[in-house]
Amino acid sequence: MIYSLLVMSAPASGQGAMTAARFARAALARGHSVNRVFFLDAGVANGAAAAVYPQDEEDRLRPWVELAEQHAVELILCIASALKYGMLDETEAKRYEKSAATAHPAFTISGLGQLVDAAVAADRLVTFGG
Repeated sequence: MIYSLLVMSAPASGQGAMTAARFARAALARGHSVNRVFFLDAGVANGAAAAVYPQDEEDRLRPWVELAEQHAVELILCIASALKYGMLDETEAKRYEKSAATAHPAFTISGLGQLVDAAVAADRLVTFGG
């Protein structure tokens, strides 16, 4: 089965985003595929490159980066949401004349068309948060 995920939860507000990452790992471990994770609204904060969590808390960025690096899962930040939350890749940082990117390089900033494409390409679109 092919899954696409929609994550609308910020990493530090509840367990929605971490549940999504665990779901993706479990699906992959069972032989399914996860073709894309689309982050919308507060969910775009999951791609923050500079986020640091207390030592007694789980790293909220690492599971996503591992999915991208180890399983070639696409991580897409909604551009409209990303801009509102200050999440910029190199291209957007240059466009808005900001000094640096704030999104981790494992994440790509793109439009809602990527969510539609993910839903069409998958057997199931699973939503977390919102």
